[in-house]
Amino acid sequence: MSTSNANFKNKCVTQVNCVFCDSLLCTRGMKAVLLADTEVELFSTDIPPNRTVDFVASCYTTESCKCKLRDIACLKCGNVVGYHVVAPCKPCLLSCNNGHFWMFNSDAVSTLNRLDVTGLNLLLWGDLPELEDSENEESETPSEEECISTSVLYLIFHL
Repeated sequence: MSTSNANFKNKCVTQVNCVFCDSLLCTRGMKAVLLADTEVELFSTDIPPNRTVDFVASCYTTESCKCKLRDIACLKCGNVVGYHVVAPCKPCLLSCNNGHFWMFNSDAVSTLNRLDVTGLNLLLWGDLPELEDSENEESETPSEEECISTSVLYLIFHL
C-alpha cells in the first residue's frame, strides 16, 4: 500500500532521533500503530535509514503474526531503536497499512514534527513527493526552524 493512500495523507512527517544519544535516524517518520496490536504506538519510515542504523542479531517472528523481523540499532550509540520487517506476513499485507517496513520503538526515539516550505504549517505525508521522485533522505535533513519538538516519551495522543 502506498503512503499516498487517503488514510495517511494527513499524517505529520516527523524527524526521528535516537533517545539515547540524540542522533538523527530519519527525516521521513510517521506516527503509527502496530498492526498486530493497535495499542502499541511506534514510528515508521518508507526509506531505509542508511548510515544511521544497522542490523543486530538474527531474524525472528512474534506470537501475534508471522512477519519476519530483524532488530536495528543506532550506529552512534549501539542501542536497539526498532526493527525492519524483512518479510511481511499475508494478514499484515492485506490489512490497512502505510507500506512502511522500518519501525522505530516509541520509547527509543524522540521526534520533531517537520514544517512545510513556508515554515508556517506542519508538513503532511500527502505533501511529500512520491518516494521514487524524492531525493536521498540525507539531503532532506530539516533545519531547526523546520521542526517543532515533540517528545514521544509518555506521549498520550490519539492517532
